[in-house]
Amino acid sequence: MCIPILLGTQPLSVRVMKRSTPTRLARAAREQRKGKSMTEWRNHLLRFLAAEDGPTAVEYAVMLALIIVVCIGAITTLGNNANGVFSDVALNTAMTTSSSS
Repeated sequence: MCIPILLGTQPLSVRVMKRSTPTRLARAAREQRKGKSMTEWRNHLLRFLAAEDGPTAVEYAVMLALIIVVCIGAITTLGNNANGVFSDVALNTAMTTSSSS
């Protein structure tokens, strides 16, 4: 749609663009693209599960979890032993200083 506007003595036409509403065909095409992307996602997931990468990743995750559990256990044991040693040293130092006075 053109609207003529007079600018000085020269006519100036301004084109006004109407916002077009999506047609049924455009909506259907958009819905079909959505379906394709979901189908592609499903195909990628199926390929990942069928490949050897999936089980390998799970095996590495289980090994990592076991290593973390062993590390936490070792640190806890070493911490308890160190606490016992320092308590004995503090007790012996306190006994020595109190007996010498």
